[in-house]
Amino acid sequence: MAAALGADYLQASEVVVGQVAPLSGMEASQGRAYSTGMQLIFDSVNKAGGVNGHSFKLVRRDDGGRPADTVSATKQIVAEHKPLILAGYFGGRNVSELVGSGILERERIALIGYRIAEIRPETPWLYNVRASLSDEVNKIAEHLATIGVTRLGLFYEEGPSAHALIAAADEAAKRARVAVVSRASYPAGTASVATSIGVFLKSAPQAIILVSSGAAAAVFIEQYRGAGGAAQLFAHSGADVEQLAKRLAEEQMQGVAIAQVTPSPYKVSSPLTKEFTDLVAKSNSLEVPVSYAMIEGYITAKVIVEAVRRQGPRPSREAMPISIESVNNLNLAGYALNFRPGQRTGSKFVELSIVTSAGKIRQ
Repeated sequence: MAAALGADYLQASEVVVGQVAPLSGMEASQGRAYSTGMQLIFDSVNKAGGVNGHSFKLVRRDDGGRPADTVSATKQIVAEHKPLILAGYFGGRNVSELVGSGILERERIALIGYRIAEIRPETPWLYNVRASLSDEVNKIAEHLATIGVTRLGLFYEEGPSAHALIAAADEAAKRARVAVVSRASYPAGTASVATSIGVFLKSAPQAIILVSSGAAAAVFIEQYRGAGGAAQLFAHSGADVEQLAKRLAEEQMQGVAIAQVTPSPYKVSSPLTKEFTDLVAKSNSLEVPVSYAMIEGYITAKVIVEAVRRQGPRPSREAMPISIESVNNLNLAGYALNFRPGQRTGSKFVELSIVTSAGKIRQ
């Protein structure tokens, strides 16, 4: 089968990228934003004549955030559209079930670009353009230590990988000479946070690190603040500021900090964001508003295009991992990426942003 697929690619003039993501449901805004970011690059490259004679086509399917649908929709895309690579997936359980299904290895197809709220080991065929969750937690813990916060809470999604997150948070706290004094979780795939709120109201940490979906983070902030919770709140990058702003009142939003793993899409602070902003301005219509998820999809698509360019006129599924792993010390207009054999997380970039009462990002 692999040989037949390889033969197909030798004659192909169109590189198909497959995405299965939440295009409906609680995380739909992020899933759609990610694909919009990728499409910006593919449209721009295609308009300029493509790469090595190849144009790019994004094919996407909606999993509604449901892991079983992630697997079935991926199988459908692979069978019907024969993508060269997969990109833009969401959810820890979704990615875990996809890997567990064996489809990546069986079809010899890589996945690059995914957003999860967990710490997972390096896995063959799986690549990311963002810093790891461990990097985010370290950054938050270090910052809290510098402002005199020593008692932390950890809010996280239940699941098999939760123990790895807890261990990473404890290690980060130890290095920063602070302590995680309370932990509380919520059921995976939900926004049922009431029990967790009771834990933190009782233990009264000075700050709480939120490692959750954007929907769960929004509900937590709303209910925790409504119950009188006064701890500083620091969310990991999965919390979408646009989603928070739609749900939360101004006084609930003010002062919330979010770890970001890409440069801000809201201001021109680097050649990358200038390039991104210019393409957005030229787009006739965007499916969703500009967001961090959108610029992350944009970065992912740039890596895909570069990996295809490095393969010359005959790109193949089997060669994509080798090509991605050759992307070492790549400067994407100010955003550094480093892949190599055994290193499938390409970035270390993490910065903290503060949300104003108007729901805007202030660095």
